[in-house]
Amino acid sequence: MSEQPTRTDEEWMQLAYEQAAIAASNGEIPVGAIIVSNQQVIGAGYNAPISEHDPTAHAEIQAIRNACAQIENYRLPEDATLYVTLEPCTMCVGALVHARIQRVVFATTEPKAGSLVSARRLLENGYYNHKFEFQAGCLQEQCSQQLSDFFKMRRAEKRQQRLERISTGLSNQ
Repeated sequence: MSEQPTRTDEEWMQLAYEQAAIAASNGEIPVGAIIVSNQQVIGAGYNAPISEHDPTAHAEIQAIRNACAQIENYRLPEDATLYVTLEPCTMCVGALVHARIQRVVFATTEPKAGSLVSARRLLENGYYNHKFEFQAGCLQEQCSQQLSDFFKMRRAEKRQQRLERISTGLSNQ
């Protein structure tokens, strides 16, 4: 049996980026995640709180749920790595602790809600029964641009809607 080639963090993050593109195409904030174990994707997810009517449907949670269903266990394998395009929030860090992830690689920081290096540094507190390694900056520019482009498009759509409302209001007078 031939051994599988080892993929780089950048190659795995590219798959998370593709998940984020699915979120964007659904009108969701473009965040994507995959979970890798033994050089195989065991879980994937993208941001879906709007379409799922579920505030917990973040990309990381979706990937954890998918992976745990695939392996039929609520705990992830000892070598599991999460690749995610945006720094995890408090809820997602908590879920990653409970799922026993070993490593998290994220692309870009989240200044308002990031809970590993930005707004909060949750793992620096000593009260968790599990801690994981993390690394920031993998495909940072590409993933950051994807988020910026999405919000730029969203702002343009809102401006257009305002203009249409104003135009409609004027034509009704």
